[in-house]
Amino acid sequence: MTVMKNQQDELVLMQIQNSWRVCIDYRRLNQETRKDHFPLPFIDQVLEKLAGKSHYYFLDGFFGYMQIHITPEDQHKTIFTYPFGTFAYTRMPFGLCNAPSTFQHCMTSIFSNLLQECMKVFMDDFTVYADSFDACLENLSKVLKRCIDTNLVLNFEKCHFMVTEGIVLGHLVSNRGIEVDKSKIDIITILPNPTSVREVRSFLGHAGFYRRFIENFSKTAPPLSKLLQKDVEFKFDQPCIEAFWELKSRLTSAPILQAPDWELPFELICDASNLALGAILGQRARVGKPVHSNYTTTEKELLAIVFALENFRPYLLDSKLIVFSNYAALRFLLKKLDAKSRLIWWMLLLQEFNIEIRDKKGVENSFPLEASRLYKERLQNDAKYYIWDDPYLWRLCNDQVIHKCIHHTEINSVLQFCHAAPGGGHYGSTQTAMKVLDCRFYWPTIFRDTYQFVSICEKCQKVGMAISKRHEMPQQPILFCKVFDVWGIDFMRPFLVSNGYSYILLVVDYTSRWVEAIATKTNDAKVVVDFLKSNIFCRFGMPKALISDQGSHFCNRVMPLLLHKYRVIHKIATAYHPRPMAKLKFSTGK
Repeated sequence: MTVMKNQQDELVLMQIQNSWRVCIDYRRLNQETRKDHFPLPFIDQVLEKLAGKSHYYFLDGFFGYMQIHITPEDQHKTIFTYPFGTFAYTRMPFGLCNAPSTFQHCMTSIFSNLLQECMKVFMDDFTVYADSFDACLENLSKVLKRCIDTNLVLNFEKCHFMVTEGIVLGHLVSNRGIEVDKSKIDIITILPNPTSVREVRSFLGHAGFYRRFIENFSKTAPPLSKLLQKDVEFKFDQPCIEAFWELKSRLTSAPILQAPDWELPFELICDASNLALGAILGQRARVGKPVHSNYTTTEKELLAIVFALENFRPYLLDSKLIVFSNYAALRFLLKKLDAKSRLIWWMLLLQEFNIEIRDKKGVENSFPLEASRLYKERLQNDAKYYIWDDPYLWRLCNDQVIHKCIHHTEINSVLQFCHAAPGGGHYGSTQTAMKVLDCRFYWPTIFRDTYQFVSICEKCQKVGMAISKRHEMPQQPILFCKVFDVWGIDFMRPFLVSNGYSYILLVVDYTSRWVEAIATKTNDAKVVVDFLKSNIFCRFGMPKALISDQGSHFCNRVMPLLLHKYRVIHKIATAYHPRPMAKLKFSTGK
């Protein structure tokens, strides 16, 4: 075989597809099709297997889908209408939902005994590799013979033979390792600053594809990611500009990733604290759950090892593993016969690994210590929402109202007042928690503690359940019980005209039954808005809810703007269901 090289020693560019490719709209057929969930290979595992080899063959299937026959009894399902007739496919077309998994399953079956030996298959892209010219040539012979035996046709125009590097799944693989595809990076580097959410999403999609090459990607990208959130104004300010150019800079200077050497032992460095878990085989960290802070030091350190082994399992199975930890007692834990059930369970998980634990001083074990303590930065960021006014601690909550923080010894008394007191009403956990917030109290586990409190309430247990929304009337319940918190509003029907007035606008407070009324000439939205602003809001303060019927004088463009401005909830009564408006109707004598 003669190996042809060009002057620049570059890969020959693949021919651009200039033929027609027919795709039928099979959406209705796909809805009724039972899905085949045969998995595609993991891109990371494919790249790591191919990296570090000296020679490659890159092969491409010729109209891959069309090489799969459709059974005669299923061909009628692919029928499509064409101006010159009605046709059905005899071979698998594009557009079928199971086409990718079917093709991958077929290719995996054809090359099953060669996949771990000399090649990788991802759909119709076949990569043959070896560490020497002769070995790679021999591997190619095996693959081509298998193609001949199974009548699998290759596209010669898209095949590359005996090269030292090539593009696989958007990455450049060679004996150096795994690199980014420079042709895609060049396009990203010339992009101007995004001017819309769509452009930001497109850029983050491209950059996220190569995030394994970008150090601290999750720390750099948040200013851009926040622009994708709902109801966030698009403002490409200075932090966004800095993040945008920082990501572009790191993409252009992306490092070359080395595939692991499977013959050498892996070294895993772990650490744990009350706040987080840390592990180094690359760099990973996980925020600890609240229950982890109650673990003993031994349990937390062993949990860090279990966490690391779960994340790095594909690398560590069947390999010699040395674990470095700053807790010397772990070395003897595996030999201990009597221990807590939790520790025994974790030790059983370690049995499938060839593991050796070595202790390392905390000062020397700096990387995972840093990883496990990164969570402290979050605590410092949360501190800006708290205010200390001796002897009380206050917190600014999401409703922009300052709440008093409650000590854990006072939680039960607060919950008792909001749930079981005469004004409590034995509501469910969610409604009780909202009552606590309405009383301007706060603690971090308010909803969880409320749920536990309500679940053991004796009266609620005897009744069968706490009062929830479906037990209340009206169907959209009003949970506010203070004076002037809830008002009902309605027009009394037209009367005989007297001095130009023919309507009466009536407003009733649902708690005290205080009545406000005014004679009006019309019953339009402007009259309602002026009355609320001049007679209710300025005299009785801002209510929390306003109840009305579905009349056009209450349901229009003006009312939502007014109520939203003053943060008033508008409750609309159900048609032909007068009970929500009962107090108002009683005040009018109807």
